[in-house]
Amino acid sequence: MQALETTTLRVSEIFFSLQGETSRVGLPTVFVRLTGCPLRCGYCDTAYAFTGGESISITMILEQVAQHQASYVTVTGGEPLAQKSCLVLLKALCDAGYSVSLETSGALDLFKVDSRVCKVMDIKTPGSGEVDKNLWSNLNYLTRQDEIKFVLTDEADYQWACEIMQAKQLNALCPILFSPVYASLEPATLAAWILRDKLPVRMQIQMHKLLWGEGPGR
Repeated sequence: MQALETTTLRVSEIFFSLQGETSRVGLPTVFVRLTGCPLRCGYCDTAYAFTGGESISITMILEQVAQHQASYVTVTGGEPLAQKSCLVLLKALCDAGYSVSLETSGALDLFKVDSRVCKVMDIKTPGSGEVDKNLWSNLNYLTRQDEIKFVLTDEADYQWACEIMQAKQLNALCPILFSPVYASLEPATLAAWILRDKLPVRMQIQMHKLLWGEGPGR
């Protein structure tokens, strides 16, 4: 086991906010945003986390998280699993008693992620420009506590997501989230499609953007 005081991660930001997505929406949450991502989605809203950041030990990360006195922690990016020591951080947060979620593109192997972590896996649609990066074997590592997210740019993405859901029987794995790209696909339009087709999915809007707009610390 790696020593937490000497194991470091490059961190873009640590901040306290309301969870804006997933089934945990609205819950006060500490976000640990790690630096770096191997993908370049056309609608990415966290490109500032691709580079830079500060090298911080996991012990220091835990100390900063504890200052906010929250029960929930989300590890995000970028793509947090691009840094191998993210696995150590996830375990350490679980060991510390937090309810931990991981926001991941699904392009990197989930096999070694601590079983206590809620994995929110983003399946990349054609509209993202990164559909070829989907690592479909990751579906084998999802349980009912996890969630699959489709970020949709248009109706073509919506139809593609519906086909993937059916072909891979995703509802048998875990809850499914449909999210419209902010300022691109009208939420009401997506809602109408979901109701028309009676899809067994949860529609979500990025609540944090409705409250505070885009940018770091959101």
